[in-house]
Amino acid sequence: MNDTLRLWFRLVPAYAVGYFLSYGLRSVNAVIAPELMQELSITAAGLGMLTSAYFLAFGLFQLPLGLLLDRFGPRKVEAALLLVAAGGCALFAVGTTLQTLAVARALIGLGVSACLMASFKAFSQWFPMERMPSLTATIMVAGGLGALTASVPVEAALPLLGWRGVFLLVGALLVLAAGYLMTVPDKSAAGSGESFGQQIRTLGSIYGNRTFWRFAPQGSLTVGGFMAVQGLWAVPWLMEVNHVSRSDAAGVLLLMSIAMLVGFLFVATCSVGLARRGISPMTLLTVGMGLALVVELAIILGVAPAVWLWPLLGLSFSLGNVAYSQLAAAFPVALSGRVNTALNLLVFVGAFLLQWGIGAAVDAFVLGGMGRADAFKATFSALLAAQVVAFVWFLVPVKRA
Repeated sequence: MNDTLRLWFRLVPAYAVGYFLSYGLRSVNAVIAPELMQELSITAAGLGMLTSAYFLAFGLFQLPLGLLLDRFGPRKVEAALLLVAAGGCALFAVGTTLQTLAVARALIGLGVSACLMASFKAFSQWFPMERMPSLTATIMVAGGLGALTASVPVEAALPLLGWRGVFLLVGALLVLAAGYLMTVPDKSAAGSGESFGQQIRTLGSIYGNRTFWRFAPQGSLTVGGFMAVQGLWAVPWLMEVNHVSRSDAAGVLLLMSIAMLVGFLFVATCSVGLARRGISPMTLLTVGMGLALVVELAIILGVAPAVWLWPLLGLSFSLGNVAYSQLAAAFPVALSGRVNTALNLLVFVGAFLLQWGIGAAVDAFVLGGMGRADAFKATFSALLAAQVVAFVWFLVPVKRA
């Protein structure tokens, strides 16, 4: 086994475990939503607020996270935060009020906020930039497996463990993941010599960069919107609009997760070869996001069975995370933590606002006299319109100085 392959096997699985658990926790409320709503007697808007607390804490911590990753390195930062997530899972498992569960959900979001960004930072330190799309997609495979686990397997485990038992189990796994991560090799952070003031000024230059703002609106509205829907509103849509049972809706969510996994595997194994043949990662990103918008329109119009359209949507969005490696390539490696977390901040703030906003909009339409199925369709249509505008903006090339 050569040194590069040996390094791959030491680094990638350790970071992949954390992201697997992170993505599962992000998506699990979609399956347990009926139990939460019944036990806590909350509205759709309340459920959206509770679930999106994960995204709010996750997103708000992205800027300090980028500074921490560039100063202290990914291994220590992620391991410490995973313990915070474990505490959040324990609190969620014993919480009895909406407020307590919202705080617990926020702690979980804070605790797993480094899982993807820390892996990107570690890979940029140890591997050449041309391998980043493949490595990024490999981590996303782990995320896809986490989303898959949060669908039918969680639905099947509920009669045995209950939703509280599921969170206790995941909390224990997070503690083990933190210990595993501390066994991997680490490099001194390239940004550790910068003063705090220098780090802040550099962050300002990132947000002032036109290339950054080419990616940002699409990340916030389109990727963030998909996260909001997958993490909560896909199952209610399927039950209200397509009139399927919760079990069948969880099955569709499972198929969507499998499709995402296939997409991640495709990018992980084929992106380097495709680039050599003239099909760049940027082309994959553009095609994937454009296809996703077409599929969203088809879902709203109901032009094909949900069991086909939702997996196709997941496949399309699996290409969206190529954006991180493409944006990071426009900046020095020493800034990679801050660049990716700057984008991730907008993605997760978008996910938070949209996950909460979808529930509030549905409730508002229903109060206005609209049926719940039509309320979901009107809300998703408004989201799609905003996403189309963001995609058109992304297609405008950045003029080089």
